[in-house]
Amino acid sequence: MTSDLSLQGKHIRLEPLGHHHIDGLVAAAAADPSLYRWSPVPQGRSEATTYIDTALAWRDAGTAVPFAIIRLPDETVIGSTRFWNIERWAWPAGHPSHGRDVPDACEIGYTWLARSAVRTAANTEAKLLMLCHAFEVWQVLRVCFHTDARNQRSRAALERIGAQCEGILRSHRMAADFIPRDSVRYSIVAAEWPSVKQRLIAFV
Repeated sequence: MTSDLSLQGKHIRLEPLGHHHIDGLVAAAAADPSLYRWSPVPQGRSEATTYIDTALAWRDAGTAVPFAIIRLPDETVIGSTRFWNIERWAWPAGHPSHGRDVPDACEIGYTWLARSAVRTAANTEAKLLMLCHAFEVWQVLRVCFHTDARNQRSRAALERIGAQCEGILRSHRMAADFIPRDSVRYSIVAAEWPSVKQRLIAFV
């Protein structure tokens, strides 16, 4: 897990998030702020700077790997996503997984897209690239997702690819409207990954 991890598909590239993406994030988020009812998305340079500073601090702490989402045909920043809540389990000495230097589990989240990228292959391909890396390179045992319980579009998208609902976490974290939100928790485990991968490939 390195700070220079980059993942590329047919439509997008996920490249390490940095301060050189500030203007691109500002432009992407400004196109239609009404999209971001359920998640805090930076509006303006000041918020984008703080957003990136926080993401990089988590990266440096080893708990996140943040990306800018780049549309390949025109090299435009169209959003952001990240691995986060990265877990390394305390495998006992003598266990085959003892001494692993890669994550055992993680979450994919903080994903948002510009209006121009909504209902395109961008989000599906981003999930495909990240899940391939998590399950096939890191060989994690599970990947989790959380979404606001009110966000029906996000819930439907996760269920469409085969993520399993684990339940609702009440007053789980602050929503974009600065009130505690209920979060729906989804997961994909390693045994489910082959079938989920085939669904994602079919959608890209």
